[in-house]
Parts: sequence; structure tokens; C-alpha cells
Amino acid sequence: MAEPLFQQLQKLQKEFHGHPPVDRWDPEFCGDMDMVIKRDGHWIHEGTEIQRQPLVKLFASILKREADEYFLVTPVEKLRIQVEDVPFVATQVARSSTDENAQKLLFTTNVGDVVELDDESIWQLLEFGTPSQLIPYFEVRKGLMARVSRNVFYQLIEWAEEERQGSNGSGQLCIHSAGKKFLLGSYN
Repeated sequence: MAEPLFQQLQKLQKEFHGHPPVDRWDPEFCGDMDMVIKRDGHWIHEGTEIQRQPLVKLFASILKREADEYFLVTPVEKLRIQVEDVPFVATQVARSSTDENAQKLLFTTNVGDVVELDDESIWQLLEFGTPSQLIPYFEVRKGLMARVSRNVFYQLIEWAEEERQGSNGSGQLCIHSAGKKFLLGSYN
């Protein structure tokens, strides 16, 4: 099932620059595909990790989320896949300036998407791991989220500004990008 889909994807990739407009495609549901995106960002097809990064990028380009389900979508096919956490992991972060008013943060995901954190970005702290901890997640595109990896999180902590709240010693750690503040965590 993956090879005909791959051939379709290659054709679509030639037609579209960037990501195909999967949000405008609504083909008939064709069934489930034996594919899982693991918590660590690895893509598994029929029990075997997909080693070819261009193939992973191609599949990621046609990924669509509907409610709590994920699908690989072309203009004529819609195949459901499983996602253990979220489809992407932020593996790198860069900042344009150390001045918090001019600073812009750029995240790179495990599939090569580059996302600027700006005033329209969806940024959430969600529980992850055992024991669970609040970890930042952000939207990559149209409902598809990325989890910030441990290394990137530590980098963000290094750049964070501490904001005290009240006289009880509590506070927050925040980062700034494109003139907006994003919460990394709170403490007492």
C-alpha cells in the first residue's frame, strides 16, 4: 500500500512548493494504514522504522488531523495512521537576537519544518513522560503539533526570563519571540 501512495506523493510534490493543501482535500476514507508515529518522532511502517528521511518528509507533508485522528491524505485517498503523542518533535531552536523585543525564535522539527514562534502561534504546556512534567508544545501547521525535545527545552530555559509574582516567592519562566511572551513553567 505504501509504494503506490509514495508514487502519488512524488507527483504531488512536483506540483506544490512547500506543503500540499491537505486542508482542502476531502477524499473518501480508504481504511487504516499500518503506520505509527512514535513518541520519539520515529515513523514505523508495518513494524519497521522508515529509514529514508525523504520518505518520512513526504508522508509528513500530507499529514492531516481531524479531531483526535491523523490521516495521510491525497486528493483521492485518505488513510488513517496512529500517532502516540504528536507527529513532530522540535529538535533545534535558534534565536535572531538577545534583545527580547526584537528576538525571534525559530524551531526546526524532526522532519525539517522550520517554524517561527510569533504572536499567532499556538503554544501550550502539556503533561508528558513518567513521571509527567509540563512540556511545551506548539503548532507546526493546521492542528499538527510538535513537542519540544529535552535538549531544546534546556536551551529555552537558558534563554528564559524569570518573572517573580508577589511576595510568596512564586514565579514564572518565560521566553520571548516576535514581541510576545511564552510560558515555559511556573514555580513556588
